[in-house]
Amino acid sequence: MDSFHFIQPSPLLSPFVKHYWFMTIKSDVQDTERVIPTGMMSLVFHRGNRIFSESENRWQPRAFISGHGISYTDLSYRGCIDMIFVEFHPAGAKAFFKMPMIELYNQAVAIDNLNDPLLVELEECLFNTANPETCVFLIENYLKKRLYQLDIHNLKRINAVMQSIYKGQQNIDMLAQTACFGYKQFKRLFSDYIGANPKDYLRIVRFQKALHILQNQPNINLTQLSFDCGYYDQSHCIKDFKQFSGYTPSEYLAVCEPHSDFFP
Repeated sequence: MDSFHFIQPSPLLSPFVKHYWFMTIKSDVQDTERVIPTGMMSLVFHRGNRIFSESENRWQPRAFISGHGISYTDLSYRGCIDMIFVEFHPAGAKAFFKMPMIELYNQAVAIDNLNDPLLVELEECLFNTANPETCVFLIENYLKKRLYQLDIHNLKRINAVMQSIYKGQQNIDMLAQTACFGYKQFKRLFSDYIGANPKDYLRIVRFQKALHILQNQPNINLTQLSFDCGYYDQSHCIKDFKQFSGYTPSEYLAVCEPHSDFFP
């Protein structure tokens, strides 16, 4: 039986971690799942069979940190899948990993390559721990140890920018003004904290907003959907849908139930 279990982070970590979720799937046949960009980064642990990434033509690492993708990914699996996800808020991963987040862009980086013995130790502990609450306790102990003092001033700038993006602001010059930076400075700061350049990230957010609208208004026409999401025209909306999901909006509705991970 498939199971999905969500646990909320402690108050100390809630500004950085969206949630922890546990996924168990048992399949006797080869199955495939399409994963789309969500606008958030994740720390992932495979405790059962690993998953094969058809787009990358390789097995996913046993444990890895996943940056923002630039397209959809088809994952195939069989047998027992047992995974733990640490889902970060858009700027949350920066609190725990000191490298510029842009280095993780379109990457699934194995934790063995991060030069972090504590994270490797956490991986071993999670593989030997069945109870989800105990797993979260172990994860949070690690995150609290890795939590370092961010530049609070810049963190406030990025959080203000993200609030503007949530409210629909898509003009990069206006977002730079919100951060009180020139364009070049803003692009560097944004890429460092968020893990993608502003232009690419806003495309992911627009796509997620389209999913959010379709989730609540499945009968909306394409013209209105494009307008509500800030697309220049229908063709730009279709282009992003094709890149991020592999489908046009109408094709997506025919095969998937729309759901946005980015918007509540």
